[in-house]
Amino acid sequence: MGIEERKEREKKMRRQQMMDAAKKVFASKGFDRATIENVAEEAEFSPATLYLYFKSKDELLASLNLKMLQTLIDKMEHVRDQEGLSPKKKIIALEKALYEVYLTDPLNVVNVLRFQSKENLRKLSPELASQIRDYTLRYMRAIADIYSEGVREGVFLDRHPVAFADIVWSLFAGLVLLEDTKKGLDRCKDFLRPTLEQALEIITRGIEKN
Repeated sequence: MGIEERKEREKKMRRQQMMDAAKKVFASKGFDRATIENVAEEAEFSPATLYLYFKSKDELLASLNLKMLQTLIDKMEHVRDQEGLSPKKKIIALEKALYEVYLTDPLNVVNVLRFQSKENLRKLSPELASQIRDYTLRYMRAIADIYSEGVREGVFLDRHPVAFADIVWSLFAGLVLLEDTKKGLDRCKDFLRPTLEQALEIITRGIEKN
């Protein structure tokens, strides 16, 4: 391995170390109360070193956002591309896939969902904001494609597939944030899985052609 390759690998490792530290700090303190100094201390770097990789706390969270969105893309496209699975069963499979995304890191998913707003995206570099938008379009397109397949096969009502994707995502995001609220009442109970399953079952019945 050459010197440049080694330097690049070390740079990627430091960046990942900082992101792992940010995830821990955001989870323990909450994004609003956490500071760059807190993250730097957890990562065992100086704040000045951390600023060489991330311009702000918002960019740190946005980088975690991208990791979660990539996981989401992989899950949604996997469901869409499964051969031999009917459109109806693909929607049922969406429930499992979305829940698995949540389980990868519940606290980070909550932070990311709260961060995704036009105002917060304006705080990012144009390149990073554009990347988040591109990733978002990819997973939404995968969900819309599942609905389009059902329309082509004549099993779903002929409605706009993007509207369906918006409904599914809004449902997931809303239930995740509701789950976070309900954890204050009962930290041991999983409210998300059964509610998400029932909601998608109701939606599936509503879009089926009689």
